[in-house]
Amino acid sequence: MKENQTMVTEFILLGFCLGPRIHVILFALFSVCYIFTLLGNGFTLGLICLEPRLHSPMYFFLSNLATVDIAYACNTVPQTLVNLLDETKPISFAGCMMQTYLFLTFGSTECVLLVVMSYDRYVAICHPLHYTVIMNWRVCTILAAVSWIFSFLLALVHLILILKLPFCGPHEINHFFCEILSVLKLACADTTLNQVVIFAACVFALVGPLCLVLVSYTRILVAILRIQSVEGRRKAFSTCSSHLCVVGLFFGSAIVMYIAPKSQHPEELQKILFLFYSFFNPMLNPLIYSLRNAEVKGALRRSLCNVNHSQLV
Repeated sequence: MKENQTMVTEFILLGFCLGPRIHVILFALFSVCYIFTLLGNGFTLGLICLEPRLHSPMYFFLSNLATVDIAYACNTVPQTLVNLLDETKPISFAGCMMQTYLFLTFGSTECVLLVVMSYDRYVAICHPLHYTVIMNWRVCTILAAVSWIFSFLLALVHLILILKLPFCGPHEINHFFCEILSVLKLACADTTLNQVVIFAACVFALVGPLCLVLVSYTRILVAILRIQSVEGRRKAFSTCSSHLCVVGLFFGSAIVMYIAPKSQHPEELQKILFLFYSFFNPMLNPLIYSLRNAEVKGALRRSLCNVNHSQLV
């Protein structure tokens, strides 16, 4: 068996087998989504940097989330667009492994950041008098750094386990990017350990954070209902509802993909779920925070007024 094995040096991403015309339509649609993702998250980053009133812990974590979404899109979308126009164009083994590693890294980072952001909102609403003491800039920097470092290390564990596997063919990945479960199907060895580690990581990095987020927002909801001021209650609901939208979109799609029984989701349906997770979620995040957040809309209006004023002067 070992004598007949040949090392795979590249993979072919099968993507969506829908015909050339549909591929052109998908290319145009995904290109627009990609542009909006970069512009939306870039705009969010720029607004937070330029607007002094947004220099707070909440928007510091939001800027990290926008960075993750930009990196997330840049990791998967360009290769998908290339494959839509040229189905036979391969991706190198090293490139595929790097794409898998970065996909896992950015996904885990977003999980942890959403937990941190929910904790930030919990402290702001339930302990407003101690907010600046608890969420000082040193604590915020440490929380952000831990989110990134933890994710890089967790993804590294998966990468090391994958690199220990032999890949001797076939070299066709039935996906539009190098998703870890699709890559494992091509291994010429037992992948039980890999799948156990993936499941354990999903429980630890998806279910655990989701439970923490739900606990935080349950306590936040109780605290909001006790607020006497109508304006204060409206502002709290506005901020938290935008967070809950992002949490629902992200964790819902991720749990369905990695924890729900795979027999209930055919491969083509899993591609659609990953499509939403990889393409539309990073694009929707800045829209949700911009359209549902009064402070962001106010900062945008002030920035536009300053631009118009400078042009008049």
